[in-house]
Amino acid sequence: MDLQGGILHDGSPMESLEKQLICPICLEMFSKPVVILPCQHNLCRKCANDVFQAANPYWPSRGSLISGGRFRCPSCRHEVLLDRHGVYGLQRNLLVENIIDIYKQECSRWAPGAEHEDERINIYCVTCEVPTCSMCKVFGAHKDCEVAPLQSVFQGQKTELNNCISMLVAGNDRIQTIISQLEDSCQSTEENSEAAKRELCARFDALAALLEEKKAELLQRICREQADKTAFIQSLICQYKEQLEKSSRLVETAVQAAEETGGAAFLMGTGTHAHTRALPAVPRIVEASKGARLDKIEQGYESMDAFSVSLEHLSEAVHALDFEPAEEDEEYFDGEEEEEVEE
Repeated sequence: MDLQGGILHDGSPMESLEKQLICPICLEMFSKPVVILPCQHNLCRKCANDVFQAANPYWPSRGSLISGGRFRCPSCRHEVLLDRHGVYGLQRNLLVENIIDIYKQECSRWAPGAEHEDERINIYCVTCEVPTCSMCKVFGAHKDCEVAPLQSVFQGQKTELNNCISMLVAGNDRIQTIISQLEDSCQSTEENSEAAKRELCARFDALAALLEEKKAELLQRICREQADKTAFIQSLICQYKEQLEKSSRLVETAVQAAEETGGAAFLMGTGTHAHTRALPAVPRIVEASKGARLDKIEQGYESMDAFSVSLEHLSEAVHALDFEPAEEDEEYFDGEEEEEVEE
């Protein structure tokens, strides 16, 4: 606030101090009580409350037991979290208040006349972007600047600020909605993935059970064939053992008969050996010596090559297993929504 044309010239310490004492919301010097935000920036309490109410339109009145809200510092965009007391829970910056009082006293001391001292701040210097008074425009540092009525500039900027706050709040609501949708999609993806895993495991377990069942069936057929062949071979072994036993007895009889020295006795069976009386069995011995006429197994009878199984086509089919192609999902966001988010 330029109160003196002679004291506050461009670049003076008082002018630099004045710029530090201007509220970024109302563009006027901080009014009591000044509040200090967590980011160390200052606002008029009324301006801070206006911004807070705009950002939290449904926040209840002061003294409610409901939790507080949040808004962003207009100077640094830092997010300010407030408790249930709202803006009235912020700390007053007594140091800034004291500096403002000293500054006003200093400006009054150097005022050129009573008329200028009592002059009300009623115009806005568009060139310097600061509020000022009519005297400063006529006689002071802003006499060559472009000015406008303070109230119209104030209302215009305040309206623009409120519109921006409303747009930001609406944009935040849209973003929060999108975040909620994305979180729901993430949860649905996890649930659907678990269901797909369970279904895949069930299908492979069923396939494995089918293979085990088929393997048991084929093993049973091999066992039956093995039992049939081994039973047949064992029966042949028994027959040949019986034949061998009979042949061995005939050999013994023939050997004893061959030991007979008397011709007549040999031929008549009256020799000293009683068992030579079985000489009529000679024809049987001769017949047995020609070889047994028992069954025999064919060459390769013991082979089980007929029970080999080719699994190459199944291996190829297993390697070729894959998920069925699904239709492409539609884009979750359209171009308009993406533009809104970017804005």
